[in-house]
Amino acid sequence: MTSRLDYAKASPDGYKAFGGVYAALLKSSLPKSFIDLIYLRISQINGCAYCIDMHSRELLGSGLSIDKLVLVPVWHDAGAVFTEREKIALAWAETVTLIHEAGVSDEQYQAALQEFGEKDLSDLTYAIGLMNAFNRLGITFKVTPAAARLASA
Repeated sequence: MTSRLDYAKASPDGYKAFGGVYAALLKSSLPKSFIDLIYLRISQINGCAYCIDMHSRELLGSGLSIDKLVLVPVWHDAGAVFTEREKIALAWAETVTLIHEAGVSDEQYQAALQEFGEKDLSDLTYAIGLMNAFNRLGITFKVTPAAARLASA
């Protein structure tokens, strides 16, 4: 894969603005590894190779087991591998990422709100929106995943 352009270099103010959202999320009560799990699932849905590679590496580095990592795409069927909180967050991430398919039902919203409360649900939804935006940049500009760079070295 050949990258098209370095969007962070070409438009540093836009990248910095996204970085501000990322920094705010790191200050939220949602643990970084929890947010990274959500980022990974969103990136899988969107097919962003760069982000899948990056978030998989970050999760493994933070101690996530291989068993759990490989089951992220099928978390619905993974039983007790994922906590109830993770399952609700993953369901919310899928719903918001695929919002064009069916919108967000009152039942989905209430389930997420009950688990997370207003502040954490807002932060979780900011994280979902941010990763969807980064996925679109990564896919559009063909950002090369670390694994591909290492393989060609």
